[in-house]
Order: sequence, then C-alpha cells, then structure tokens
Amino acid sequence: MVIRKPAVAGTFYPREKEELEHLMDLLCGSESQEKIKAKSILVPHAGYIYSGKTACQVYKKVELPSRVILLGPNHTGYGEPISVYGGDAWETPYGIVEIDKELREKILEFPYAKVDELAHIYEHSLEVQIPFIQRYSKTDFKILPIVVAFIEYEIAREFGRFLGETLKGKDALIVISSDMSHYISADEARKKDEILISAMERLNTEELYFKALQYNITMCGVVPTVIGIEAAKVLGATKGIVVDYSNSGEVNGDFSKVVAYLGMIFV
Repeated sequence: MVIRKPAVAGTFYPREKEELEHLMDLLCGSESQEKIKAKSILVPHAGYIYSGKTACQVYKKVELPSRVILLGPNHTGYGEPISVYGGDAWETPYGIVEIDKELREKILEFPYAKVDELAHIYEHSLEVQIPFIQRYSKTDFKILPIVVAFIEYEIAREFGRFLGETLKGKDALIVISSDMSHYISADEARKKDEILISAMERLNTEELYFKALQYNITMCGVVPTVIGIEAAKVLGATKGIVVDYSNSGEVNGDFSKVVAYLGMIFV
C-alpha cells in the first residue's frame, strides 16, 4: 500500500494529534448547526495560524460527503500539468484517508490528466486541507488529490466541465485550495482581490483567469479555481458566496506586505 506521509506537518500545522486538535479548537470555535450543500468550496492553504480561521469558517458550514476532490496549484513545478495522485492513501495526524481509485480511473480519461506522484510529494496546498475534512466529516470519505500547473484557460475550462459531468449523480464536494494576493499591502491586496472575487461570485471563470493576468493579481490557485467553478456550474451552481476574507497582517501585525486569504462556497 502506497501511503503519502505528511510533508508539512510540524510546519504548516502541528505534527501531534493533540496539539493539532487544540489549535483547531482555538481557530474554529463552535460548529455551525445548519449545513450548506455546496457544489464546491474555496479555502486557503497557508500555515494554520495565518489562514486556518478562514478555512474553518467554510468547512464548518458545509456538508462533507463521502467523496472529496481536492484541486490545488503546483507550487514546486514538479510533475505533470494535471497531476492526479497515483497512490493508495494519505496520512495526517488524524489518521489515514483512502484515495478514490474508482473516480481516479474516470478522471484519467481526460487527455491532459496523468497519474503522477512527483507533484504531490512536497506540495502543501492539498495536504493542509485534509485535517479540516477529517475534523468536520460525519461520515467515512475518500479523496482524489489533483495538483494543477498554470495551464491554458481553455484546457482548464474543459477539464472543469469534464469533472462536473463525471461527478453528476455522485455524493461529492470539490475543494479548491488557493491563497489570494501575495506580498503587497493589505489595502492593495483587497482592491485587487475584489476584482477576482466579483468574477467568482458570478461564476465567470474567463474574467477570473484573464483579469488575474491583466492586473498581475497573485492568486496562486487561479487555474484550480477555474476548474472547480466550471465543474460546480455543470453540477448546478449559480453563485459564489463569500464566507470570510482575511490576511496575514491580522496575525503578525505587518499590513505592509501580506498574504490574503478567502473562503467561498459555490451553490
């Protein structure tokens, strides 16, 4: 059995289960009573002390089904343009999560999707999502991690539509992992990010993709977000709802150079 061991436990989040649970309690507060049946969600992937609160605000509001598709950007540059994890399971301090091999075989029918483990070895954007899902899930679940490089808009759009068609009739949630603007002032980050947030609220992926390029907005997960929104649209989503927006300055006190974090639900 091929199990991916944690790459960023002890840095992005605590390595020990008890310490992780304590931090989650501090960041997340009480659980929401009413749950939203989302098609996809967007959550950040920085260290938990920075972006964990924003991620929690999303995870505790949505129903977590038996099948979770994880879409994240490729920070390392390793692997295929659309890298589908090829092993059997992932491990976190909370335990082992199995890979959805049945869904993987269907996703690999898309021409650009390839089995690849290299892109996943050191990539943090998907790993940091698993403990949140384990914390809030009320049922057994399987995951399918997919790391995506910066690919052409048309390919991302078509893969999203393919993913949506593949998930029709299935109990599934798409988790899009992305931070927003990087290393600019908090005020500038908000102004730039609001351009992309507006596009996401209206599910306009073409506007999202090309305005990020036009205005040099450093949202690292633009391509996974295009894919996740296009899939959500196929599954019936009509809008994106902002749950929380924050930045690293709220933690370290430096608002001159922040990373911004967004939580959204697509329904």
